[in-house]
Amino acid sequence: MKRFNPWLVLLGLAVCAGVVQAGEPLVFWTPEVEKDRMELQEELGRAFQEKTGIAVKVVPVQENMLSERVTAAFAARSLPDVIYHPIDYTHGWLEAGVLNAQAATSCIDALGKATFGKGPLRLVDYQGACGAVPMDGWGQLLLFRKDLFKEKGLAEPDSWDAILEAARTLHNPPLLWGFEAATDPGQTYTQQVFEHFALSNGVRLTGAHGQIHLNSSRLKETLEFYKTLAGFTPPGNLYWLHTRLDYLSGRTAMIVWSPYILDELSGLRQDQPVVPDLAKGKAGFLAQNTGFVSVIKGPNGAAQYGQVSYLGITRDADVQNASQWVNYLLGEGYPKWMGMAPEGKLPLRKGTAEDEDRFVQEWMGLEFGVTRRARISDFYGKDVVQKILEGMDGFDRWGFAAGKGGLMSKIYGTKVVPKVLKQYLDGELSEEEAARELESRIRSLE
Repeated sequence: MKRFNPWLVLLGLAVCAGVVQAGEPLVFWTPEVEKDRMELQEELGRAFQEKTGIAVKVVPVQENMLSERVTAAFAARSLPDVIYHPIDYTHGWLEAGVLNAQAATSCIDALGKATFGKGPLRLVDYQGACGAVPMDGWGQLLLFRKDLFKEKGLAEPDSWDAILEAARTLHNPPLLWGFEAATDPGQTYTQQVFEHFALSNGVRLTGAHGQIHLNSSRLKETLEFYKTLAGFTPPGNLYWLHTRLDYLSGRTAMIVWSPYILDELSGLRQDQPVVPDLAKGKAGFLAQNTGFVSVIKGPNGAAQYGQVSYLGITRDADVQNASQWVNYLLGEGYPKWMGMAPEGKLPLRKGTAEDEDRFVQEWMGLEFGVTRRARISDFYGKDVVQKILEGMDGFDRWGFAAGKGGLMSKIYGTKVVPKVLKQYLDGELSEEEAARELESRIRSLE
């Protein structure tokens, strides 16, 4: 007869309650490597362990080394349990067998698929499953000077026609440029801006049968539009640093940028002077007189370019523990996670089944800034914040939803689009030649 051991009963109860966890800690790789962000992620790991008994080892990996590190770990069968990563890698890792789509889909189902933005889910559709779990992201914005638009009676620049009309009307170089476009052939930013306009005109990377199809009338139309915009832009090879600096200096009426500019635009940073604020003697003047367009309407569509980051559960993961960690980060730990950089970490999970707007409301209450801090909603107003959030369902990108994620990584890596675009802008290629060249060079990357 076996003897009754009360300690075994107590141990069993502890395990069921999630207080004791045997074995190795859950390993979480993150490209959020800055000291303050690492400390925050480690705090989340400790809180998760207190709640579940599962220890978390947070491992910093520089984003430009992420692909290389994953490839090596995959070959050695030593992948981490969960990887926080940009969409640029998701489809390539799914095709290689690095990520467990079934585990990710189960997490999304448990959290509630309807609580996520449709766009981020669509971008990682993989063989009928969701390849990874949407975590956070930002939608590209068109910023414009509301005060200057009001003086001239101009409409909000949310369409191609309105953008061109405003650029023509306000263009007064060298004091004020009508629109500052990205033109540097060596910068990813140039593709981000051009791709946003291309998406707004219904330009897709592939045709109906999944083949590369860029040599189209819509692409040529977009090229012509972009060249017209470049005519209201300062000369030279311009990228994000120039456009941000010129907007904060009051030298351009419109730019396209990510929400990360909200921090500098606010004037809450002593290291980033805002010239219109100084000129008016009023802190926050430029922020209060900046309008935001999230979804741009073209002749054949409407879109917002979105950069999305995901939580991927790997093939080597302890799926049960990894799923609990993912669910924790997108639940109890979500507001703290977004607080790392709220201006660029939009909540791609909007709420819960019980409170569908919970995380949006919590995000609106987060503070940003460095020298001084303020709540985003208080500083910019709820209407602006709502406009920043409204494009989440429609986040779009070339290729990912069509299963061309691996190819898109090559396109961005080689910068083929900015290079051909620059040749076109410089008059070295016609619209026909540029469209053919883009299609040919991208096909060669497959």
